[in-house]
Amino acid sequence: MQRFLARSVFSEREFPRWKRCFSSLAEAQKEAYNGVDVADVPKIPPFDFSPPPYDGPTADEILAKRKEFLSPSMFYFYKKPLNVVAGKRQYLFDEKGRRYLDAFGGIATVSCGHCHPDVVDAIVSQTNRLQHSTILYLNRAIADFAEALASKLPGNLKVVFFTNSGTEANELAMMIARLYTGCHDIISLRNAYHGNAAGTMGATAQCNWKFNVVQSGVHHALNPDPYRGVFGSDGEKYARDVQDLIEFGTSGHVAAFMSEAIQGVGGIVELAPCYLPAVYSSIKKAGGLCIADEVQSGFARTGSHFWGFEIQGVVPDIVTMAKGIGNGIPLGALVTTPEIGEVLTRRSYFNTFGGNPVCTAAGLAVLKVIEKEKLQENAFVVGSHLKERLTALKNKYELIGDVRGRGLMLGVELVTDRQLKTPAKAETLHVMDQMKDLGVLIGKGGYYGNVFRITPPLCFTKDDADFLVDVMDYTLGKI
Repeated sequence: MQRFLARSVFSEREFPRWKRCFSSLAEAQKEAYNGVDVADVPKIPPFDFSPPPYDGPTADEILAKRKEFLSPSMFYFYKKPLNVVAGKRQYLFDEKGRRYLDAFGGIATVSCGHCHPDVVDAIVSQTNRLQHSTILYLNRAIADFAEALASKLPGNLKVVFFTNSGTEANELAMMIARLYTGCHDIISLRNAYHGNAAGTMGATAQCNWKFNVVQSGVHHALNPDPYRGVFGSDGEKYARDVQDLIEFGTSGHVAAFMSEAIQGVGGIVELAPCYLPAVYSSIKKAGGLCIADEVQSGFARTGSHFWGFEIQGVVPDIVTMAKGIGNGIPLGALVTTPEIGEVLTRRSYFNTFGGNPVCTAAGLAVLKVIEKEKLQENAFVVGSHLKERLTALKNKYELIGDVRGRGLMLGVELVTDRQLKTPAKAETLHVMDQMKDLGVLIGKGGYYGNVFRITPPLCFTKDDADFLVDVMDYTLGKI
């Protein structure tokens, strides 16, 4: 196994030092890209759709504008960035009309599939009738969607506040918890990602995403990570750390505990079994609220459940959501109980675009499509098949240290040493780039940047899953 040293960033700067090591594979992929039949290269499943011709600027021209006019903080995947010009269902198309299997779903955002006709029709129809007014007037779109969304949640979770993103929803959740309890302290998990605004940056617990600005009132508990955590899969042992934080890091009373059911940006880390019930009990005794961040794991993505928190059999006080809620439309939401929601009436709370007619019409269409096309069931069936095949790859390649997640929210962690769990940063970048050249787009995450994030549209098929694994197998086999 060859090993490489590289920094964990996302640009083309990673590749020149060691790309010569893979010249034979690059040549094969170059042939495949140019349409030459290479016998052992996996073939993308057939798909009866051709995008309209593209006559816009090239990838190089767009990249030049981006470098001149957009923030330098904006990174991109691949040594040669992809210019995506069209999408349909689980596929994306570049400027030359080449088709790619989208196994990242716009960061777990495309739930129904790219340009789903029912969602597009809802957006266009509402836009033609009324694009924007304000929640100061009545409109059926926001009311209908709020009712439908509340019906998908347990207990008395039925009061909805609409936002434009997951960060906004989590910011609002933290503020509501502090107002309701009268406490300031919030507990979240190490390795968590909850957003990049003032409050959520404090709840986020990776230095990669935190600027050196004031972040107060948040305590980070041990991450109940079955793969890298100190207690393995013993959720109750991790939960004791939360109790310790309450007793030794706060006044004994807290505002809230916030967590994802499966950490997305953190590398598809599913919390250890029995963790949330024990933690929720400690938080309740300390007078706090329990916040479930469902921005990535919600809306049927886990397959086994509609919401990630249901995996551990708990009912939170506040649920936040975004991404898959709108299939790509900028939309987020917070759902809580009537009693807790009442705290916002103490002052004026307002969001100009939150709950606008176009976005909420799209959200309602998404819920209908998930139910009509049985996408939760599909996520379970296809996701189980995909995880089984990825696990078989783990048994074949020492480079794969762990396969985890559920449904169509899966992670594959690469390590150069299984015992030491040494992050395989350079290999991860290389495999991603080569898989792109063969027609498969996957994401990357984890603190060390060594975890493949597989979060495709929920219309993914078994043939798509097989193609993804075959391409990964082919690429790993060339290292």
